[in-house]
Amino acid sequence: MKLITVLFLTLLSVSPTLAGGGTIKGRATDKDTNEPLIGANIVVLGSNWGAATDIKGFYEIKSIPAGTYTIRASYIGYKPVELKDIRIKNFQVTVLDFQLTTDFVLQEIVVIDSKYEVQNATNTCKVMNVADISRLPVSGISNIQSLNSGISVRGGRGTDAVYYIEQIPFQVAGYSACYGTTHNTEEYNKIKENIFKDAVLNPLSTFSVDVDYASYSNARRFLLDGYLPPKDAVRVEEFVNYFQYDYPSPDDEHPVSVYTELGICPWNNQNMLLHIGLKGKELSKKDYKKSNIVFLIDVSGSMMPENKLPLLVKAFKMFTEQLNDEDVVSIVVYAGSTGLVLPPTKGKDKLKIMNMLDKLKAGGSTAGGAGMKLAYKIAEDNFIQDGNNRIIWATDGDFNVGVSSTSDLVNFLEEKRKQGIFLTVLGFGAENLKDNRLEQLANNGNGHYAYIDNLLEAKRVLVDEIGSTLFTIAKDVKIQIEFNPVKIKAYRLVGYENRLLNSEDFEDDHKDAGEIGSGHTVTALYELIPQDSEIIAPDTDLRYQKISVKDLEKLQSEIGNLKIRYKLPDEDESRLMTKIISTDVTSEAEISDNFGFAASAAMFGMFLRDSEFKGISDPDLISELARRFKGTDKNGYRSEFLNLVELSSKLKDYAGTIGK
Repeated sequence: MKLITVLFLTLLSVSPTLAGGGTIKGRATDKDTNEPLIGANIVVLGSNWGAATDIKGFYEIKSIPAGTYTIRASYIGYKPVELKDIRIKNFQVTVLDFQLTTDFVLQEIVVIDSKYEVQNATNTCKVMNVADISRLPVSGISNIQSLNSGISVRGGRGTDAVYYIEQIPFQVAGYSACYGTTHNTEEYNKIKENIFKDAVLNPLSTFSVDVDYASYSNARRFLLDGYLPPKDAVRVEEFVNYFQYDYPSPDDEHPVSVYTELGICPWNNQNMLLHIGLKGKELSKKDYKKSNIVFLIDVSGSMMPENKLPLLVKAFKMFTEQLNDEDVVSIVVYAGSTGLVLPPTKGKDKLKIMNMLDKLKAGGSTAGGAGMKLAYKIAEDNFIQDGNNRIIWATDGDFNVGVSSTSDLVNFLEEKRKQGIFLTVLGFGAENLKDNRLEQLANNGNGHYAYIDNLLEAKRVLVDEIGSTLFTIAKDVKIQIEFNPVKIKAYRLVGYENRLLNSEDFEDDHKDAGEIGSGHTVTALYELIPQDSEIIAPDTDLRYQKISVKDLEKLQSEIGNLKIRYKLPDEDESRLMTKIISTDVTSEAEISDNFGFAASAAMFGMFLRDSEFKGISDPDLISELARRFKGTDKNGYRSEFLNLVELSSKLKDYAGTIGK
């Protein structure tokens, strides 16, 4: 009898389900792509029982009393799914899988008795006339409501104080209004778009590669919130580089391969488009070097919202699952003060690392500079020779205590990058994001910058692409093209405005440039005006010198000479690669998926920026091109792109203009 009792109690302790009630478990996935939905909420309606899905989309809810219930699955950006009349039996497991579909219906406007009303309006209200409205600061306008018509609209986040009611500019509507305010302090650097350069006067185009794609995920956050992003939040090259392309892997002594393709420019068919692609050597997991990682985490008061520190903790826990046993992780946090909350800990102690992450709480001011200095000290103290030494910094970018000058921090990072410590910057949150600062600091810290807007993006950056995120295979990568003026009248580099270099910087090994990680692809596009085009190039008339072109009879088959310089991660002297670009133009019927989809991504960026160079770019043409050249879409990113293009079209119709 005693033995039976002990066995019974043991069973109860091992399996809570046996203590009474039943269990529901299953998986939540995207219906279109079958990708797992990480962090989806599965709840038993009318109760406190529920669970969130794990990294593979699985969930389990135990000890549910016997009965009949409605089970609901929900996920941000997806339509909720409810399964009714689910019968739960004691000591039994019920398997329920959920397939959710995306929901891109605008949430800011709901129809009530044929009148529009904005959700989440504030209680602050001020009656204004048209002149008052024209003087409103755009940053911080939550809603504006016509008192005459009963119509409310959401204010823009653009650069001009223009608001719209039923697509009519409010300034000409002639109504008085009331408005509510919110606090928005996001910051973006002004982008002055590249212009066409004369190939005779400016034969050399030089720039640093850019593997960042924060701009795309940040713009996605705006679009899913029901806004068109500010123009200066859109960096076109990051829209292009958000997507991976099917370039050949390196097959020689260089760790980077080079791919080129020349075709008709989709947004201006009088011009040509040159597509340049680089791909870094892909390391197998057995070739990963031992890592010394410092998590530098902002726990200031501004990090309190769910899309900041709580999302950050989930993201870093996913990353922790990927660590090798001999990797070393430290955690430095900063708010009003700075501290080392987790000393160097082996990757095999994953539970210890995760427990510390779970203890992090937000509050206080932001001593970001002090946190950065301590993180680098910890990284230096635990430096692994011939290893991977990296700081992963997660923040919204707001510093307000101690060393907070961006220029001072840039100088600090420029000095520290010489020591072989790389930097990954992860931006989080809304309303307070300092995108300009985060991008600049990543650029100067031998690193890259990603924006995490949801758990799926965290999985992409810290799980799916962990090799390219952590392991640099080439640093200070620069591109220089000399265009043949016999064939090319003028050229324009699409994007990369903040990555431009002087011609002499190409040969200067002291000049910093971008890094390429394991398996990373980098894409650049040039719009070219052929020499025989009727389009007039920039004026080349000079007063004091004569412009002449060498006899290029033997070079009629070339449009340019492409040169690439890079350094190996542990070297200080650059190596050179060269490639002649031929005049062979791929027919429209034969252009590759690489060419077509990259062009559609560039067009989308130019459309959102309302670029003067966007040509005939519009959502219909962008979608048509993207669908045609979608190619293999393993993770559903290109399908999501199509949804965002459609959403931007609806938002433009609603707002009446780009960026407002």
